Amino acid sequence: MSGGCPYFEERHLLFKNKLHLKEEPADDSQEGINKASKGGIIYGNYLQLDKIVTSQVLQSELKGNKIHDEHLFIVTHQAYELWFKQILWELDSVREIFISGHVRDERNMLKVNTRIHRIVMIFRLLVDQFAVLETMTALDFYDFREYLAPASGFQSLQFRLLENKIGVPDNLRVPYNRRHYRDNFKGHESEMLLSSEKEPCLLKLVEKWLERTPGLEEDGFNFWKKLEVNIFEGLSFEKNKIERMQDSEEKEEMMEELKKQRELFTSLFDVKIHEHLLSKGERRISYKALKGALMIYFYREEPRFQVPFQLLSNLMDIDTLMTKWRCKLFWLPLPALYRQVCPVATGRHILLHPRDRYKVFVDLFNLATFLIPRHWMPKLDPHEHTFLFTAECCDSSYCSSEDSD
Repeated sequence: MSGGCPYFEERHLLFKNKLHLKEEPADDSQEGINKASKGGIIYGNYLQLDKIVTSQVLQSELKGNKIHDEHLFIVTHQAYELWFKQILWELDSVREIFISGHVRDERNMLKVNTRIHRIVMIFRLLVDQFAVLETMTALDFYDFREYLAPASGFQSLQFRLLENKIGVPDNLRVPYNRRHYRDNFKGHESEMLLSSEKEPCLLKLVEKWLERTPGLEEDGFNFWKKLEVNIFEGLSFEKNKIERMQDSEEKEEMMEELKKQRELFTSLFDVKIHEHLLSKGERRISYKALKGALMIYFYREEPRFQVPFQLLSNLMDIDTLMTKWRCKLFWLPLPALYRQVCPVATGRHILLHPRDRYKVFVDLFNLATFLIPRHWMPKLDPHEHTFLFTAECCDSSYCSSEDSD
């Protein structure tokens, strides 16, 4: 008698043949040299993860009362500080482009815009990331809050450096515990902050750039003078039109609104009023820079003004997001408290809490105040007003072969 069943032996051979037919070809991605085994750098070493993932020290655990949610609190704030470092990296590179004069080469404006937009995206991430921290209730936070005193988010060195380098004015800062913000830092950190206050901030660098907006020259296009003539001619036309209307409540309201418009634009074209507002901190950029910003705002659809307008928009986004950031962080992980100190957002415009003094690019937000009908804007002649550069047209640095980082 045979030692095996022919039927099952045949089925076994068929099964082996099918397996052989289904074998897939060798995966080319597995070919090559394993560099990690040959001494090349590996993922953990490159990112120094041994330092990062072991740097969460729970104060509650050290005190013998380990609180679970303190770990989340530490990780979230450490992640914020890493992103601050990246923001400072981008911001310093942008400031260097302005300081070196390379911004006069229009090619570098795209680089500036890219990096400023990256800062915007990081701040959006930081604001959104706070939703993770909000999974911790107020009671959860108070379970370990006593172990953190006197630590505070106001002691973030990198955020203070960021404020200085963007252009938060020192005289408008709110004292922390009745002390100047810099008094909370000692030694080298205090020196870093003092040095950052003396460096050209982004606000002042943008101001100088706006002052070079082509078309402001009195012997050229003379945008400002033409705009003034057009606006007051338009207001006079509107006044005559309203005066021909029959007496009514609507007519009175329209005349009152027109009066307010005239007062607004009269103040716009009065340099003394601008200087007064500057002294009060209600405006932050020079009169000439304001002219340039308004020209870019009005002609933003013109090809040569689109990139500058994008930059102005990104700067406003940074201001808006930094305002939200201050409301959401600085050791206030309590939703009820957010509502007490946060501004009310209305589109791009924000109704700030009276205690907020930190908006940097306030003049850019105020540009919308001076909206006018399109037909009041000075007309551009495409043959005469090409505006080839967003800098001095005769500046030889525009043709420089030097490039910035």
